Amino acid sequence: MLTLQGKHINLRALEPEDLSFIHQIENDESIWEISNTITPYSKYLIKQYLDHAHKDIYEVKQLRLVICNKDEDAIGMIDVFDFDYKNRRAGIGILVKDTANRQKGHGKEALQLLTNYCFKHLDLHQLYCNISEDNTASLALFKSQGFKEIGLKKDWNYLNGHFKNEYLFQLINTDVH
Repeated sequence: MLTLQGKHINLRALEPEDLSFIHQIENDESIWEISNTITPYSKYLIKQYLDHAHKDIYEVKQLRLVICNKDEDAIGMIDVFDFDYKNRRAGIGILVKDTANRQKGHGKEALQLLTNYCFKHLDLHQLYCNISEDNTASLALFKSQGFKEIGLKKDWNYLNGHFKNEYLFQLINTDVH
């Protein structure tokens, strides 16, 4: 699908071969804060998830895609979640796994591709994201793509004995009414 192919990366559907990659991500405690997770996932549970990943976004209300470099190596994931077609909105989350692949524009390109896909193919009116106040890279990424800060959720997440604020960002598709 050309909509999901960029100059340096492409987005693709989940494959059974992604089991180990997803297992690594889901069990990396350093990023549990992003996914609001506090428990590890077994390979068995992830395999079950992959067995159902082909289901339609209108049925399961989410879409997870793998971010691949031009060598087809999986370098991250990008998600559409809380898909609400009635109100034509959804949330977006993104993770570029290794620091070696960060700050190279991969996240920006992935976000551009997915935003275009959501507006063009899913006919969404708006996208939103939730970002921790100390996630400066994600704050800069989403701002650079036109997402606007629309709220601050005070003491929203509890981590390591402290509460942290979380920002809510939104991007309105002005081409759709």
